[in-house]
Amino acid sequence: MAAYVLVHGAWCGAWSYDRLAGELREAGHRVLVADLSGLGNRCAALHPGITLSTHIEDVIAQIEAAGFERFVLAGHSYGGMVVTGVAARLGARIDTMVYIDGFLPLDGQALWDLTSEFEHQLNVDLQRRSPGLVAPLPFFADPRLTPHPYLCFIEPVWMSGEEAKVARRVYIFASGWSPSPFAKFVPLVSTNPAWEYHDFPCGHFVMEDMPDRLCEVMLGCAG
Repeated sequence: MAAYVLVHGAWCGAWSYDRLAGELREAGHRVLVADLSGLGNRCAALHPGITLSTHIEDVIAQIEAAGFERFVLAGHSYGGMVVTGVAARLGARIDTMVYIDGFLPLDGQALWDLTSEFEHQLNVDLQRRSPGLVAPLPFFADPRLTPHPYLCFIEPVWMSGEEAKVARRVYIFASGWSPSPFAKFVPLVSTNPAWEYHDFPCGHFVMEDMPDRLCEVMLGCAG
């Protein structure tokens, strides 16, 4: 039996992992789907002061509360920023890290550094009605999406050396949508023997588009 920690992306909530979490539990594993401050189940507490560090601390606190000593850690989209920050604190306890079409920052990089001028302007424009809170992207039309704190996008991740202790790394790239901000990571992971790379011909919301294959990869991380 393995323990899984699943971190959702920007504007989303724990609901994005409903099917995967259920299937992992049915297979006999323990699953924590992190609730990030101001999002999903905690959207009532949304405010502009929430940062990337807030979300990193959220996940660490929930891991400790769940009593997970060792675990598989997965992050989707913006969740890649969060899990990288968690690994910088708890890397020696992580059996496998999985980036599900997620941002893969280097030391000192923010999500802002990993996106284009088009995305920068879009994130600024989407704050017009709520400064400090970025409205959901218009091309992701899901009524469950909620605004996201802007500071999360401009705070960098800082490495400590602990992240190097992660035993195994997996990257899942969703190649079925374009333009994707995640294509830049493919050359870094697809030919690197330190990474296990998977190309999923689907849209960004991998958990909905290719749930069976995703579950197969995730179950393979339990060993």
